[in-house]
Amino acid sequence: MRIVGGKFAGRDLTSPEQRVRATAEHVRVAIMVAIGPALTGARMLELFAGSGAVGLEALSRGAAKVDFVESRPGSLHSLKANVATLRMTSRTRVFIRDALEFVTTLKPDSYDIAFADPPYESKMLDRVVVGWLRAPYSPLLIVEHARAHKLPKGERKIELGDTTLTVYAAPRSPEAP
Repeated sequence: MRIVGGKFAGRDLTSPEQRVRATAEHVRVAIMVAIGPALTGARMLELFAGSGAVGLEALSRGAAKVDFVESRPGSLHSLKANVATLRMTSRTRVFIRDALEFVTTLKPDSYDIAFADPPYESKMLDRVVVGWLRAPYSPLLIVEHARAHKLPKGERKIELGDTTLTVYAAPRSPEAP
């Protein structure tokens, strides 16, 4: 696994030793395209971070800061190793917490962009989306899931084989430009 674009393009990342489904390179590229110009200078949250590949890709492409939330020891080991290898400790925070509990503590606009990729077919994803729809903690939420997983309608869907990205945008307040 490696960083695809930006200043760290081509740099290898450490993968967790236990079997996990990492976000594929072409899916990470699609995520970055979906985020678009909002990525520059963004504060990003990666839930169920695993190796941190999505957040590190975002940092490589212009995000200002990324917070990672992960609770599995093997994933935490590779996540911390990847952050250290890229010398991104000053621009990242790693929260060793349950992602579902973590998001309940967030205030509106805690982040500019949030990304979630729990295990496929997990009801945890439904809980993340429903919670965000009730109280958005970022203007933009992107979730990665199995194509067959039915979620509330988002702004758009990006289908990439068996993987789907659903993009949610928080409604703008009337006084927002």
